[in-house]
Amino acid sequence: MSLSPEQVRNIARLARIAITDAEAATVRDQLNGILGLIERMQAVDTSGIAPMAHAQDLSQRLRDDRVTESDRHEAFQSVAPEVEAGLYLVPRVME
Repeated sequence: MSLSPEQVRNIARLARIAITDAEAATVRDQLNGILGLIERMQAVDTSGIAPMAHAQDLSQRLRDDRVTESDRHEAFQSVAPEVEAGLYLVPRVME
């Protein structure tokens, strides 16, 4: 896939980036290089390769799933300006 100068200018406009015609030509060449690399990578046969979660075969150390903090719900709500039924009341900002 190859991008035209008009497509590059449209992408720049959508991204709210102001570019000159000379910059558009440079960016077009760079984007076409990236798209060419993607096409080459998609052409590689990966049918016999198992998917990996990470590039290195590492295992993550896990900790026990247990509660380590106390329930401070009441303390937090005691300093709130308005609370009702365990919920914080806030002023309406939209009608």
